[in-house]
Amino acid sequence: MSDKPYPILWSFRRCPYAMRARLAIQSSQQQVELREILLRDKPDAFKEASAKATVPVLQLPDGTVLDESRDIMMWALGRADPEGWLGNVSDQDCNLFFERLDGPFKHHLDRYKYASRFDAEEALQHRANGAAFITELDAQLSVQPSLCGDELGVLDYASLPFIRQFRIADPEWFDAQNWPYLHKWLQSFLASTDFQSVMKKYLPWSEDAGGQIFPTSISKVD
Repeated sequence: MSDKPYPILWSFRRCPYAMRARLAIQSSQQQVELREILLRDKPDAFKEASAKATVPVLQLPDGTVLDESRDIMMWALGRADPEGWLGNVSDQDCNLFFERLDGPFKHHLDRYKYASRFDAEEALQHRANGAAFITELDAQLSVQPSLCGDELGVLDYASLPFIRQFRIADPEWFDAQNWPYLHKWLQSFLASTDFQSVMKKYLPWSEDAGGQIFPTSISKVD
């Protein structure tokens, strides 16, 4: 690895929050030292970086620590936004969307997907509440190609990893729902090089093994 002081991104491959942070970093063509961790065996260096000890965490060379995925996305896109992720959505609309996505929808997603950790008897109600939000997204996608308009943008990439999680809980049920536009939107993302590249597997970080430069190239893969 180069002696260049790359920002350090602590990440876990399957975490949707970490996924959207990696998507934004990749799109912005910034490079970081990616440190993959196991949530069941968090390194001391990771826990020292952020008291929250939840991924993603971005440590900047100047000592700044960002431990909210949304802040990491905005850091990356604030440095460079070559694909125009922020171009077609106002700050107000972005804030309102994130509040709903990361608030009520994520609440219902967790209690549906991980019902055994919460109240299993309430799982279907949480599924219905989450589905109501997804129905709204499908309606929006019925009149425009993406949540941001003509092209995928920050709202799309912020939410796609979570919609993927919702589907994983019961793919057969999810795929049977009358969400034609959302199904197409999600499946297009899952088949994309953007998704495939941020889901590359890395060995867990250790003091001996070190991290990986991510993305490996700043040239955007088409």
